[in-house]
Amino acid sequence: MSPHGGLMLLKDMMCKHGTFLFRGRSHLPLALTPLLAAAVLQPAAFDHWFSRRAELIWVLGSLAIAFSGILVRVLTTGFVPAGTSGRNTSSQIAESLNTTGLYSVTRNPLYLGNFMVMLGIVLATKVWWMVLIATIAFALYYERIIFAEESFLEAKFGEDYRRWAGSTPVFFPNFRLWQAPPRTFSIRTVLRREFHGVYLIVVVFTLVELGHDLTEGATLSGWIDKGFAWSTFFWAGTLLYLILVLLKKRTKLLEAAGR
Repeated sequence: MSPHGGLMLLKDMMCKHGTFLFRGRSHLPLALTPLLAAAVLQPAAFDHWFSRRAELIWVLGSLAIAFSGILVRVLTTGFVPAGTSGRNTSSQIAESLNTTGLYSVTRNPLYLGNFMVMLGIVLATKVWWMVLIATIAFALYYERIIFAEESFLEAKFGEDYRRWAGSTPVFFPNFRLWQAPPRTFSIRTVLRREFHGVYLIVVVFTLVELGHDLTEGATLSGWIDKGFAWSTFFWAGTLLYLILVLLKKRTKLLEAAGR
């Protein structure tokens, strides 16, 4: 086989894998759930080395990183037009090429946001090997998805895509390239698209903290009685989630023209 033929074979394989992973990107990351559970239920050395205050700062810092990832997603989806940057999984869709806003500083701002959410969650486990495994898995997983997406975008938008991609980083942003988005920010679009991610953080962080306390000898009933802050966090998040689900499914309040 010629070197050129071998290269094309590798490209086709990467596209095939990326398309498969793209279609399952809402569910395949759940494969890490058993590892996450094992990390949470492992007695954390962190708790023996540092004070309760340091532990609290670590958890709140991890939570801030996760919500910063949601903020990145919000600042992306709030400005994009309809037919782009969606949650579609059946096939690639791009009615126009986004090159402004966060798309002017990184080609994949939504995946950057996803990485920050994931990083915040695994940091909350306070287990080093969970952070390492999740980071490597994320890199391998999204590398193939990005490869397939970029092949699709290049085929559809041609020189316009190549010009933008040639000057914009794949992942880590370069804020010196910033170009303001031409559209106004749509809070309705954000509420319609991003509430699932917010609730994921609420649920996972609550479970992580519950798991840690159970490994330290707490009982479930005792944790519910004493864990007022986390219980409030969970139930407030659940109430907000249910309200947004109802608004999205039963009304048109979250719809925005052209978004």
